[in-house]
Amino acid sequence: MKTEHTYKSSLPSQMTRVQFLNCFGSVYESSPWIAETAWDLGQIDSKALDSAEKLSSIFSQIVDKASDKKKLTLLNAHPDLAGKLAIAGKLTADSTKEQAGADLQNCTKEEFEQFQKLNRNYKEKFGFPFILAVQGYQRSEILKIFEKRIKNSIEEEYEVALAQVNRIALLRLSRIE
Repeated sequence: MKTEHTYKSSLPSQMTRVQFLNCFGSVYESSPWIAETAWDLGQIDSKALDSAEKLSSIFSQIVDKASDKKKLTLLNAHPDLAGKLAIAGKLTADSTKEQAGADLQNCTKEEFEQFQKLNRNYKEKFGFPFILAVQGYQRSEILKIFEKRIKNSIEEEYEVALAQVNRIALLRLSRIE
């Protein structure tokens, strides 16, 4: 049975608002409003929330209850996989680590071209970038998932993308000590 990731030095229940936002405000890509909302709703006052899984649940509920406009902004805050920002070294620290963990910086010319084409076609179809929690995947697996998901309906992919955003957040929360 998997155990919960409990924070060792940064217990959410013992933080000030500033500490909380500094620690958790970047968990969702360029979207500190999620951590701000959690704090402002007074949901971070219990020791029961001192685990990544429980904090992730609160954050996910905030995303679920957000307006479609806010959700779309959240999706569009994510960079393309193996995209121009990655090449230019302009990803957030978390995105850089995640994409490097999937070895995306070492794409062959053919893989890079395939990512670029899929990124472009996906954005044209859905209006937001392809989002996948890449941890544990190899480049070839990511490309297969990409090719499968681009066939989804807009409604299906919107929900899948939001689920992936929440998955990425959980993985990021689990890395915080």
